[in-house]
Amino acid sequence: ACMVDLLGRSGRLKEAVEFIKKIPCQPVSVVWTALLSACRIHGSIEIARCAAECILELEPQNTGAFVLLSNIYAAARKWDDKAQVRKMMDDRGVKKERGCSCIMVNNQVYAFSVDTTTHPQMKEIHAELHRLYGLMVELGYVPNTHLILHDVEEERKELSLWQHSEKLAIA
Repeated sequence: ACMVDLLGRSGRLKEAVEFIKKIPCQPVSVVWTALLSACRIHGSIEIARCAAECILELEPQNTGAFVLLSNIYAAARKWDDKAQVRKMMDDRGVKKERGCSCIMVNNQVYAFSVDTTTHPQMKEIHAELHRLYGLMVELGYVPNTHLILHDVEEERKELSLWQHSEKLAIA
């Protein structure tokens, strides 16, 4: 898995595949996951599809393989393929857990997710995010919306970046 990871991260995906083929026993899912992750970095859809199939053959409920493959399709703007992967997840009963960020303030832990609305200081948190965003724009910040892997308009992508759980927790 380490060798596949090194080859993959350096963009040598075909060499990584050849290395896997030469492994004397059946590769475990972590080997294929290393390859799939490298495909995400380098945008290799065909190798990603193969790696995901191998992972799911070994571990049919592997949420990570579904999510990575779905994100690879989304990054390539292959929305139908992404939808097909998500449907396959639904058909198999595989659920992706939402991300969550926690912060401790005055010995109390607060948890935030993208849709957090129940925090007693939510109005102040959003005001602080708005203030910080304004300062950043003044300094030349431009949102990197290509990381938002949804087929939505640019304005919605920018809003999504600012409602991320980590940003809510920090504010």
